Amino acid sequence: MDSYGGVGWRGRVSRGMVPLLALHVANEYLRLGHIPPVTSGLILTNTLLFLRPGPLHRLLPSINRVWFNPHLIFKNRDLRRFFLSAFYHVNEPHLVYNMMSLLWKGIQLETSMGSVEFASMVASLLALSQGATLILAKSLLLFDYDAPYYSQFSVGFSGVLFALKVVLNSRPDADYSVVHGLVVPSKYSAWAELLLIQLFVPDASFLGHLGGILAGILYLRLRRSFSGPNPLTLLLGGFVKALSWPLRFLRSSRGRLSGRGRVGRGLADAGGVWRCPLCTFDNSEWLDACEMCSTARGTINNRNQFSVDEVRQRRLQRFVR
Repeated sequence: MDSYGGVGWRGRVSRGMVPLLALHVANEYLRLGHIPPVTSGLILTNTLLFLRPGPLHRLLPSINRVWFNPHLIFKNRDLRRFFLSAFYHVNEPHLVYNMMSLLWKGIQLETSMGSVEFASMVASLLALSQGATLILAKSLLLFDYDAPYYSQFSVGFSGVLFALKVVLNSRPDADYSVVHGLVVPSKYSAWAELLLIQLFVPDASFLGHLGGILAGILYLRLRRSFSGPNPLTLLLGGFVKALSWPLRFLRSSRGRLSGRGRVGRGLADAGGVWRCPLCTFDNSEWLDACEMCSTARGTINNRNQFSVDEVRQRRLQRFVR
């Protein structure tokens, strides 16, 4: 999040850095062959809300009406500020930095989790991070320390990004991370980035970023303590199936589906998938080749036909950035 002490929108839209973002997305598409749909949709939504092209400029609320301000949210019970403020950005560097971070995190998480589960997680983290920021700002009133945070205006997707960073770094294969040139243990990387950003960008919303970290931690603990399926995932999954069933008759058997695989899940509860015998990635039944390592479907489970280095390289492709 980026914070601001006033109520106006600083700066003009120069659009000098948005082409850089588009080039970066195109480069990832050429490298991977696809960009997961939820990640693509989030980047497009944030960018359109910032650029406000054509009729969108008149239809969308201005940034002055969606600033995240704890005082106004509590006073007016303003859910529009609570939710929409995460999708607005102050300037192009703010937008492009956040969207590049979302692209990297989204590709890794959505590819391994699946689009529906990733969408439900983002929705949950959005509500948790905004709620945590609101509670932190309100709690500071007890210490008579309200002015810097309770009346602060902020916008941006970085609270959700900090939460995604916590989730991403909770994976067993995440040992160390590089944070602005510093190598730190992955489980502490979000905290290190919180301090470094505040040191070099004092206008950044400290509570917004801290709320995102706490939201990620809370989400992981809730998921570990709740053994059943995520209700929001089931709801989104049913909605997607209802919308997409007419298209199933038009799909080619060679059509490519993005983000429908699973890593490390058993086949007993993953209907409609087949497991690659080489990299162990669970692919959609619609695919004829593994989405991660391109091994042909139906390849005999005999790793002796591949060299040790080739098996290692193909398995590592699941986690390549």
